[in-house]
Amino acid sequence: MAEVDIKKSHGGTGTVDRGAYLLFTFVVMGLGWGIAAVNTGISYLALGTDLVPIITGLIGCLVFVIVLRFLHCAWWLAALSVLPAVFVLIGSVQYAPESTLDDRGVRETVRIAADSAAGGSASSHRFTLVGRSGKLKETLDYDGDHPQWEVGDRIEVVSDPKGVVPLEAASDVNPDRQLASLITGVVGWTCITLLAGRRGFMRRRAGRRPAFEDLD
Repeated sequence: MAEVDIKKSHGGTGTVDRGAYLLFTFVVMGLGWGIAAVNTGISYLALGTDLVPIITGLIGCLVFVIVLRFLHCAWWLAALSVLPAVFVLIGSVQYAPESTLDDRGVRETVRIAADSAAGGSASSHRFTLVGRSGKLKETLDYDGDHPQWEVGDRIEVVSDPKGVVPLEAASDVNPDRQLASLITGVVGWTCITLLAGRRGFMRRRAGRRPAFEDLD
């Protein structure tokens, strides 16, 4: 698919409209902010279903990488933007459920009574919890080989009284950390976009046309 240069031809070389390119840079920057904000909103709307914001977040990050590549006229800054994209994705997906649990969740100290993976090789642990009022309906879930809890441990958990957000260990509920991750990613995207705009303007002014294989 052909790309459109923000450039006017002039005897084999080109002149670039500095104002138009600056505007384009700000548009790309706003796109990055918008992707982060919209995906966080989607995460709120899809509470309890992480798959939805994960998919939309991946699509948004991919769109940003492609647009950034066009702004820069090369791939290496677009590839570099994947790192802050990870922070944006994690923060935008996890902030909503953790913030919801922090705001309206009920905290309770419980005892781990059983582990669904005990005595087996399964890496999917479903811990049965017993509180002051008896056995909890929800389990504490952990997917991995080495959970930090064992049967008999007493831990503090946070549960959603509406039953929308899954129960979590209180130590894992930290919306400030997720917000910091989101902001870090957005700041990273902003800095990379400004650099891409500057370098892209210089490349186009020098008449260096973008190519799919261009890594410089």
